[in-house]
Amino acid sequence: MTTQQRGGSKAAATKIVTTNTGRILRVSADEVTSSIAAKTATAAPQPVIDPARRADVLFRVRRDEGHELSAWWMIGAFVVTSGLVILLLSGVPGIA
Repeated sequence: MTTQQRGGSKAAATKIVTTNTGRILRVSADEVTSSIAAKTATAAPQPVIDPARRADVLFRVRRDEGHELSAWWMIGAFVVTSGLVILLLSGVPGIA
């Protein structure tokens, strides 16, 4: 989790916090210090949660370095899908 100080007169009043999942939150400085104190008070280790394995992410797969999906597969899928739509629509009567 990363934090940034806000400039201006409210620098000590609010902070911008980016969570591990990418959410951007604006919290007060009191909340940050209280959450840090709460984390140090509870010494139970938190399990490591992989963002690619969350329940709300259905098709995201974390691949090894160098084994990412090539962009040409997406281009080919677009061409094939477009061709299939044109082929199917060519059989519909009444279209100019």
